[in-house]
Amino acid sequence: MSSESLHPTSAPSRRTVVAAVGAAGLALTLNACGSDDDGSAAASGTALAKTSDIPEGGGKIFKDAGVVVTQPAAGEFKAFSSKCTHQGCAVTGISDGVITCPCHKSEFSVSDGSVQKGPATQPLPEQKITVSGDSIALA
Repeated sequence: MSSESLHPTSAPSRRTVVAAVGAAGLALTLNACGSDDDGSAAASGTALAKTSDIPEGGGKIFKDAGVVVTQPAAGEFKAFSSKCTHQGCAVTGISDGVITCPCHKSEFSVSDGSVQKGPATQPLPEQKITVSGDSIALA
């Protein structure tokens, strides 16, 4: 072996490598925090549905917006996160007054998002919506 291969002169120092990796990680973190490009949340003011689209005693899941809109009683509209509080699965069903998670069968009330059946122990977080005429939008 030559002495050149044992003592490379062009290799970056450990400090340079650590600084570069840290800067790259920070750039990725800042980009991820400031971006809604993944479609997981709709922008504020985004129209979701017409009031007639939401069945009384039931609701509708808006996957792209990450929200469930319900109508527990005639003319009363509520919205909740569509992410189950147990392990973060997206809820997929609404029937008989409950919102259901397919992963472990947790059930949540269409009225207030409270847990009706575990394993979830926390309610679905409420989301803000506005109802104007016959239009429902994220607030």
